Order: sequence, then C-alpha cells, then structure tokens
Amino acid sequence: MVQSPRAEPQRAPGDPAPRPVVRPLIRPSARRSHVPPLGVYVTPDGGIDAAVLASHATAVDLCLIDVTDPSLDEHDPDRYTERRVEMVGPVYGVWHTHVPNVAPGQRYGFRVYGPWDPRAGLRHNPAKLLIDPYARGFEGRLRYGPEVVGSVSTEREPGWWLGDPYGAPDERDSLAYVPHSVVVAPLPPPAPLSRPRVPWAETVIYEAHVRGLTMLREDIPPELRGTYAGLAHPAVVEHLLSLGVTTVELLPIHKSAAESRLAAHDLPNYWGYNTLGFFAPNAEYATRAAQEQGAEAVLDEVRGMVHLLHEAGIEVLLDVVYNHTCEGGDDGLHLSWRGLDNPVYYLHDGASPAALADVTGTGNSLDFRRPRVIQLALDSLRYWAETVGVDGYRFDLAVTLGRGNVGFDPDHPFLVALQTDPVLSGLKLVAEPWDVGPGGWQTGSFPPPMAEWNDRFRDAARGFWLDAPRQGARGQEMLGLRDLATRLAGSADLFGPGDPPLVRGPVASVNYVTAHDGFTLADLVAYDHKHNEANREDNRDGSDNNLSWNHGIEGHTPTGDDATTEPWQAIVPPRRRSQRNLLGTLLLAAGTPMLTAGDEFGRSQGGNNNAYVQDNEVSWLRWALDDAANDLLETTRYLLRLRREHPALRADSFFLGSPRPNESDPDLLWFSEAGTLMEPATWNQSCRRVLQMLRPGPTAGDSDVLLVVNGSLDDAHVTLPTQDRADSAPWHLVWDSSWDFPFVPEDEAGPRTSVTMDALSLQVLLSPGT
Repeated sequence: MVQSPRAEPQRAPGDPAPRPVVRPLIRPSARRSHVPPLGVYVTPDGGIDAAVLASHATAVDLCLIDVTDPSLDEHDPDRYTERRVEMVGPVYGVWHTHVPNVAPGQRYGFRVYGPWDPRAGLRHNPAKLLIDPYARGFEGRLRYGPEVVGSVSTEREPGWWLGDPYGAPDERDSLAYVPHSVVVAPLPPPAPLSRPRVPWAETVIYEAHVRGLTMLREDIPPELRGTYAGLAHPAVVEHLLSLGVTTVELLPIHKSAAESRLAAHDLPNYWGYNTLGFFAPNAEYATRAAQEQGAEAVLDEVRGMVHLLHEAGIEVLLDVVYNHTCEGGDDGLHLSWRGLDNPVYYLHDGASPAALADVTGTGNSLDFRRPRVIQLALDSLRYWAETVGVDGYRFDLAVTLGRGNVGFDPDHPFLVALQTDPVLSGLKLVAEPWDVGPGGWQTGSFPPPMAEWNDRFRDAARGFWLDAPRQGARGQEMLGLRDLATRLAGSADLFGPGDPPLVRGPVASVNYVTAHDGFTLADLVAYDHKHNEANREDNRDGSDNNLSWNHGIEGHTPTGDDATTEPWQAIVPPRRRSQRNLLGTLLLAAGTPMLTAGDEFGRSQGGNNNAYVQDNEVSWLRWALDDAANDLLETTRYLLRLRREHPALRADSFFLGSPRPNESDPDLLWFSEAGTLMEPATWNQSCRRVLQMLRPGPTAGDSDVLLVVNGSLDDAHVTLPTQDRADSAPWHLVWDSSWDFPFVPEDEAGPRTSVTMDALSLQVLLSPGT
C-alpha cells in the first residue's frame, strides 16, 4: 500500500513509537524567510499570502473554491470545484504559502491533516473545510447537519445533530455546507475623520441592535430599514442627538451563527453572541445592494455608518464576543478553530480524556492563557479600530478574557495589552465583569482605563424603587437607602480601590437599569414574572431575579395602557411614575449612564426577559408613539439636558464628602427629610426611605443640585437644606417624577424652603450659581 504523505505514519504492533517530528518540517525559502501575518492578504504581484495557525497538524492545504455551476443549490457539492495548495510549515505553529494569480473575491478555506485523537484534544479532520479565523468576508450560509460535525453524530431532535465527543471522525465533506472565507482587497483608509472622543464624564451610552432599531421606522426608506445604512439615517441621528446620546453601543455585528438547537427549531440567534468571524461584519445587517455586491461592499457600508455617526459627533462602540465561538461543546460544530488547533484555541479542563472547560455557559471558552488566542483578539480589535474606525468596545463576559492559570487576574497579559497598546489604549473599553466560571463575579476588578457594567447599580435601583415597594405593599419590611446612596454617588466601594486609590473615578461605573438581556423599562413595572414561552424553552430561560413590580396586575392592558378605565386607572399612573423614578436615578447619578434603546419611550417585549431568538416585533422598536410614550420621551430628553447643562451632575472624580484642597465646602452632602445632616445612626435605620443628596457646583457660576428621594409608600414633607447665601430660599424645583410631562407648573415655580413629595417619587432642585 502506498502511504499518503498526509497520512499518519503506521507501525506494526510492538514497534517502538516514532521519534517526534522535528519542526518546522520544511525550512522557509529565502524569499519567504518570515511568517506572514495570519490571514489571507492580496499581494502587489496579483496573488495572495496566506497563513494559518495549526500547531498540532502534520499538513495543511489552502483550498481555493470556485462556483462552476451557479444554477445548482448553494448546498449542492456539484456547484463547486476546489483547488488545493499545499502550505509550508509549521513555523512556530503557523502554516503559510504564496499563491499567484488569485484575485479579490476568491472563495477559500483550509483542510487540516493530523491526528484524530479526541481524548488528547486533537480533532484534525481533512474532510471538513475550515473557515479562516482571520477572514474579513464570507459567502454562503451554514447548513446544519451531520456534514458540519467533526465526529460521527446522531440526530437528537429533527435537524439537531450532536457528535460523539470521543467518537470516530465523520468522513463526509463539508465544503458545500459551510460559509466560505473570501479574499478581500486592501481597503483605502477610512474617509478623513476626527473621532468625537467624548470625555467619559460627558458620555451617555445608548445600547441598540442594528436591525431592531430601524425595522419599524417608517420615515426611513424600506430598503434601509434594519441595516447599517439605516442606523446612520438622518432620522435616527436626529433622534439620538435630541435625546442627548453621545455614544452608540451596538450589539454584536461580527459574523455569527445560531446554535444548532436553535436552527433545528427554525429560530435565529438574534442578539449575535455566537461568533463565526472576528474580522467580518454580519452581512445580514447590510442593505440588499451591498450583499449582492459582496464582502467588500458590506464592509464599506459599515465604515460609512461609522463615518456618518462621527460627523454627527456620535461615537460607536461594538459589543464583542471573544470569550467563546459558535462551535459549541465537544459534541458541536466543526467549522474552524476546533479543526485547526483545538488544544490551543479552547480552554480544556486538564483531565484525561480531554474535555472542554466551559466558563461561559456556551459549551466552549477560548483559552486566554494562550498567546495566539490573545493575538487573535488584539488583531481583531485593532482591525475594527483602524480599518472601520470604531471608538471602543464592550467586552462580553470579560472575566474569561482575564483568566490565567489560577482564575481571573487583573494583570493578565490581555488586559495589560489593552492598557498599553498604542491603538487600543486610547479607545473606550468597557467590561462585562463576570462569567459563569469559578470566581466569575469581578465587578470593580478591572484595571484602568477600562470601565465596567455595574450590576450593583441595576440591582440597587430596581430594589429601591420596585422590589422594596412590592414587599412593602404586602406589609413586609422595605429595604433601606444605603445601597442606593452609594450607587448615586458613583460606587466608590467598587471602583475606588486601586493603586493609587480613587484613580478610576465614578466614570468607570457604567450605570444601567436595563440592558438587552432582561426586562425592558416598561416591563419592569408591569410584570412580576418572566413570560418567555415564545423562546420555546418552556419558560426555563432568562433570569428569575428581576426585582420587578407589576403594581398589582400582571402585564399591560390588552390595548395599551389606558389609564381611564378600571382597574387600570389605579395601576397605570404609578407604573409610569416608577419608570420616571428609574430614569431619573439612572441619568442623574454619578457615573456613566447607559440607556437601552426604546426605554426612552416605554418599549415592551410582552414580559419576555430573554428575547435573544426574537427577530420580530417582540424585539424591534415600535416608533408609532402614543401620548404617554411621547411624554416619557420628553422626560428622558429633559433629564439628559439637565445632566448636560449642570456640571455637578457629571462628576469625573469620586466625592470625598469633605472640602477638596483650596475649597471651603464639602463636595457632597447628605440630608434627612428634616434638612439636617445625615448621621451614622440615621444611615443605619433600615426602614429609612427619604434622603436628600446635595452636589455643589464645582466652579463659580455652576448651580448646586439637590436630588430628593422619597421611597416610602406615603407622601413626605421635606425641609430643604439651607444654603450660606444671601437668598434665604435658594432652591427651585425643576423636575418631579410625579409629573407626566417635564414642565414646571406655575404653582410649583419660584424659590422654596420645603417640598411635599408624593409617595415613591424623585425631585430635582437647583440653586442658581453665583
């Protein structure tokens, strides 16, 4: 029998094991004396350089794919022809080659040869065409089935195939069933732009989904709705600017794929937290015209979106998912990383037989102990910053990215690189500071200049305004106000520790009340329980710890919140006030506020708190607003205008509670409802629910701001703190959460020394600067 040069050497029983193969197998030629950058790049001679990491492989082929019979279905193998080019290597684990006469638009992939030994973590299967981890464009769609599983598989449910984790390799060719990587020509530099570079203290983040934001916006042309171009349409830009938004944070736009289980149920992964390509935008969010023109046109549309938002002064942050890939667990898909270098790319448990260590809850976790994994993430981040022009990132499950040999490490090489990289360190970097592994909750532990989502703020705001009143309405003891006060003041307990202390400032706390996962603002005040039946998981998915309050009746009215009929006449007004309380707390607290798209006008998801599979009107923003929605929208605009106009509401350093150097007055004061300073004993009264927070204007001429909180179930008479000024009544009421519309009634105007507050309400008063 003739032994294939790509086959593993065979030996008779009893023969000694072969000597280890010396690497590299082939020395680079003088012309190719270095390893090209990972990926595929067009060269000046009309060819391409290709390089891919496969450190445990014995051989790698670059496969050039052509569509020779376009009349056939895209998943018909006879539609394609394939030319294989043997790559050189490995050099430091990298295989590379140069191929002349290859033009942009060429489809390609890799086939990798080597041991199939799943118990040792090795899963080389040359029957599977593998995607380039550095691909900047794709053609074709993923078709789920046994062809895209690496091992012999069984059908758990109709259409859902799971491989045997330690079984034999599946020998079916996957070429016709997987997306093909595409050669993308070098793009010209982005159009001249000046990044808005909004200071953190002035930043207002707006979390949005590219598709969901505009699908139902009738003032946008139909062909632009749900697209990158639609997001940058003047109607959207005007809405963002009128709100006071400075920074848009987009849910993942990297190329992604649905989980096999979802595909079997004909459900999408709408949110996109299941990455297939870290360098390629999701073409499904591009206009039809761009999709038809190919990968370069899709990328150009993304760059155009960023440029137009920059012209309006709006920053663009991308929500990025480097903690795992779409391949799932050991029994999952075999599309790229698993077949290229499974032991390097994926975190394993170190046991025998080898098994993946899942700290993300997705079946796999990328192993950030490996330099090549760190390189992949950094190369991707730089690409999107330099080629596309984005202004920063929100890192999904960021604790995974900082896991070393003994758990999370704030001095992890990846985090050090973010702090020191000349391209990345100047961008806005936001961590989701947890994962599901051991020691996974790390809020406050990331190094500067990173900011972090503050889940403690979310829980404190919801707990104070919703969960505690719900318990109080049932005769139970209500939560006190200490935690809320800490969050209003910038969460120094979480973000203050460091060397030196207090260096990060309250801006490191990204405050939020809602996000893409969880209830919307309107649903927080209308549901005690989640209603996720449409997700087809028997309502098991999504959090049960919502800290919400339906105010007496579960759900919204059948035809909208009509406050004029029973029983809604007694339910709807308190619900609307609760929404305003939460918005006021969010937008007026120290820290960086993040508003979820649609909360500004009361968007509902019908009680679904995990709408990740709902690419429909459950998730899409409905822009036909009734009077109540318009009132809430005006309230949001007004609160953000107060924040923008008054520096006391935009602290970029932590409060000391005492005079700063060369100043005579403390920078923060707390008062009781009697107008007296809060004492330690007063703070420790668990049932206390009325509080005044005084933030003096930081410079001469700036107004002092007084935030007055009544979290009790009864009206409260509050004596305002006196000011050391000639005016004996310096305070002017400028907002009350009991107002449906943010307009000061005539009988509320003018200076005052006291206020009467409705139950569960929030007020803002100003003392004009001198």
